[in-house]
Amino acid sequence: MVRSAAKNFQSVGVVTDHNDYSAIVTELHDKGELSLSTRLWLARKAYARTARYDGEIATELERLTVTDGAISIGELEKLPERINISLERRQSMRYGENPHQAAALYIPAGTIASGLAGAKQLQGKELSYNNLVDLDAAWALVTEFHRPAVAIIKHNNPAGAAEQDTLVEAYRKALECDPISAFGGVIAMNRKLDAATAEELSKLFVECVVAPGFEPAALEKFATKKNLRLLEMQRGEALHEMDMKRISGGMLVQDPDQHELTEAELKVATNRAPSAEEMRGLLFGWKVCKHVKSNAIVFARVGQTVGVGAGQMSRVDSVKIAVIKAATAKLSLAGSVVASDAFFPFPDGVEEAGKAGATAVIQPGGSKGDAEVIAMANKYDMAMVFSGVRHFRH
Repeated sequence: MVRSAAKNFQSVGVVTDHNDYSAIVTELHDKGELSLSTRLWLARKAYARTARYDGEIATELERLTVTDGAISIGELEKLPERINISLERRQSMRYGENPHQAAALYIPAGTIASGLAGAKQLQGKELSYNNLVDLDAAWALVTEFHRPAVAIIKHNNPAGAAEQDTLVEAYRKALECDPISAFGGVIAMNRKLDAATAEELSKLFVECVVAPGFEPAALEKFATKKNLRLLEMQRGEALHEMDMKRISGGMLVQDPDQHELTEAELKVATNRAPSAEEMRGLLFGWKVCKHVKSNAIVFARVGQTVGVGAGQMSRVDSVKIAVIKAATAKLSLAGSVVASDAFFPFPDGVEEAGKAGATAVIQPGGSKGDAEVIAMANKYDMAMVFSGVRHFRH
């Protein structure tokens, strides 16, 4: 009946959302009838609601299986045969990645916005498309850590990241990694932003800050920065959403990359095993490396990145860029460790890391050139561990 009414919107107004009652009553009172534009708007909403309802039924049917002539209900497959998505616009934006592109933020229809899409903006200018992309990357990185952590993101890559005993120290360590690139960046913190951290952060120009909360003194400190966007993340369980990427004519869908590596999974490949401190640095660097565009290389110490090489066509070039970044920031790489998101196909990348002063490496392993790569690590007395897991990020 809803569909039938909506089909006849030229003469029928169909109401499917109780939130519209007030506006409809007002229009009827003022004009004596609903305008054609109102009836068309109501028809659109009606069909969107019935389409969502059908999609929910179709999704539920994906759970059903038939065994020995009987129907049973199981968990929804990770990648079912059909995926039904209904989205509604939550926020229009001035433009997309570039000024000539239109853009808007959409959320699953009929739901309460969650995750970054449901974050509360406390102050600042309107969020842009690029702001949200970077904020999402920053939040995903800091939520990897259990202790106070800070991530500084620039163009969807970490300019610096750190995990320390206090939030202010994590911020200082993250900023040290690449203070030049941090200018105009996006910052995420996994703890309520306190006054001490706000004091330090206020010295740098940044576009956006996202955190699970802000102390009153921190908000007071930022009040003079009218354009600074502050977002408060909703507290709740982590979202486990499918990862979707549009290609021409279709959609690529995959599980989210939520693998969390443990020390027990690592295999020592070199003559020397990592020391306890090196191991802590390797596990930290591995978490950060997962969030760097491939080819990804991260030089790290315990709880701090000291050089990041991202998005290069050659892995050895990513190593060289990370070394340059560290030198520019005046950070020594002597005694640092290196994380690589995928295996080293040749020994040149490990050689460059060894020359720079790195003493340990974590990488997936599995290359045809593993023997040569291991030999190079042994040449520089570097410890190398294989994770057996790759973290490509395109």
